Amino acid sequence: QLQLVESGGGLVQPGGSLRLSCAASGFTLDYYSVGWFRQAPGKEREGVSCISANGRGTNYADSVKGRFTISRDNAKNTVYLQMNSLKPEDTGVYYCAADYDGVSCFGRTPDPKYEYDYWGQGTQVTVSS
Repeated sequence: QLQLVESGGGLVQPGGSLRLSCAASGFTLDYYSVGWFRQAPGKEREGVSCISANGRGTNYADSVKGRFTISRDNAKNTVYLQMNSLKPEDTGVYYCAADYDGVSCFGRTPDPKYEYDYWGQGTQVTVSS
């Protein structure tokens, strides 16, 4: 099986933090850029952040810049999204996706319409008091 699995979602109060994980199974993420996306009920999926294969390039949506941090640990075949100072508008299902050629994370916020090689099933993040 070749898949991505997200984990780490849950219910958190405004101002709280969560760390999401995106783990690859059946393949290595070493040569893939990875993007994080989210989708709120009734809204289209939007790009949140992405990281290049070598981990040196990152991009963030303006709405999360300064609050979220993307990172990767290729030894663990995992990409993380550290989410701090969470707001109710951060609520949604968070997905990760992997792109072999890395074009999806070249100087831009990831585009959910890009033809990623792999998508995860998503993990729910709810920010509410």
